[in-house]
Amino acid sequence: MINIYCDESCHLEFTDKNKNNQVSMVLGGISCPKEEVKKVSDELREIKNRHGIWKFNEVKWTKVSDNKINFYKEVVNYFFNNQNLRFRTIVFQDKNKFNYEKYDHNDIYYIMYFYLLREMINVKKINNIYIDKKDTRGGRKVKDLRECLCNEKLDFDFKLINNIQIINSSDSELMQLVDILIGAVGYANRGYMGETLNSTAKLDLVEFIKCKTGYSLLKTTLRQEDKFNIFIWHPMKE
Repeated sequence: MINIYCDESCHLEFTDKNKNNQVSMVLGGISCPKEEVKKVSDELREIKNRHGIWKFNEVKWTKVSDNKINFYKEVVNYFFNNQNLRFRTIVFQDKNKFNYEKYDHNDIYYIMYFYLLREMINVKKINNIYIDKKDTRGGRKVKDLRECLCNEKLDFDFKLINNIQIINSSDSELMQLVDILIGAVGYANRGYMGETLNSTAKLDLVEFIKCKTGYSLLKTTLRQEDKFNIFIWHPMKE
């Protein structure tokens, strides 16, 4: 059985007020064999402990700072050194180019989840999918997402996805790890799109991940890349 933990970054709708900030939207997920989740979670909490962070404190991209950069680098190293963990992200570099005439922003949010997860689902295993809590209206959309994904995989008995549910990232170490990785990918793409980025610690972590992956974080990787897979989404306007 495979657990998949998903999160988003900069998902808020593009408006005149925020058009110059957080122009790129990023979704991502980490897959992990269910039997390894407790071990991974315990080891991530031990990293927190070594750096003076209470093991149940939530860590995330927005908390990356100069005085904690070594902690975040160790967490990133842990991901790359653990063969059981795989990451995929989908990036929409310019939210202004969404087709808002046909879809509302919530629709696009779940369309992106579909494209993210259809490549992450293991058709040889039973999958559990956990999505970070975005709002209180997500239940119906999540059910529809499960049906669409199962149909895409020709699983008309809905056995491939055992469970898909919304959880709080504060309750999951793996969800927090996703947040850090997509935060870095998003930060790189926001800079590429012309935003002024002032956090030296975050830029340092972005460069650290670039070195670990050998990728710019700005381009789609090969489809078969299974450790750190990036898809830059360019939806067609109809």
